[in-house]
Amino acid sequence: MVFKRLMQAMGVGGPSVQTVLANPNCRPGGQLEGRIQVLGGDHPVDVEYVALGLVTRVEVESGDSEYDTTQEFGRRQMTGAFRLEPGQRYDVPFRFDVPWETPLTDLYGQHLHGMTMGLRTELEVARAVDSGDLDPVAVHPLPAHERLLEALLRLGFRFARADVERGHIYGLHQTLPFYQEIEFYPAPQYAGAMNQLEVTFVTDPRQVHVVLELDKRGGLFTEGRDAFGRFTVDHATADRTDWAAHLDGWLRQSLARRGLFS
Repeated sequence: MVFKRLMQAMGVGGPSVQTVLANPNCRPGGQLEGRIQVLGGDHPVDVEYVALGLVTRVEVESGDSEYDTTQEFGRRQMTGAFRLEPGQRYDVPFRFDVPWETPLTDLYGQHLHGMTMGLRTELEVARAVDSGDLDPVAVHPLPAHERLLEALLRLGFRFARADVERGHIYGLHQTLPFYQEIEFYPAPQYAGAMNQLEVTFVTDPRQVHVVLELDKRGGLFTEGRDAFGRFTVDHATADRTDWAAHLDGWLRQSLARRGLFS
């Protein structure tokens, strides 16, 4: 009997949890829908809660070091406390709100290299937390994002990779403790003036704040230089601007001011 109680305390024979998504595809500001299935083990337990949260890989710079960590965000508790009998099945239908600032993972049917995203289900029983299920999630761009990305592709830029960095962008209001950088190889007409272009979207229900960073790494006898720009795109009017022309004009002016483009 003592051994059985010890095994229960260690979680052996306890409940299991599985989340089934109706559709793993979503957009920032949208929802994920599905059902959490909790199945009782071989002894009764008091479940404190079941929670959901999105998780992604985040790069952290600390002093002279850099490392990756798993960051949870958008966390939401889906149940209160309940009693789970042996073998009992407890189903929890849910709608999970995807934060507006959620990083993108998929563009035009292709996974964006460097990105990971999942919906994690957490079950707490007697102060023992079990992150029992992790379901991959694909986050697709909103129409305003698509207008900007399509414009860059028309100009000849090519996707390179993306990452998520912990921190805040100066002068912008962020609700999440990180931001995404989508990196592009330069279009041929800018190839000699920049090494890469980094694009960051900080999105809210009304608009998208777009931050551009041009990276010109230094050579043997030259100093590297970066150029920054930012502007805002309203969701409601994103399709009323020729973004390819707008971006081309800004890029040429910015590079010319720094003597990198003529």
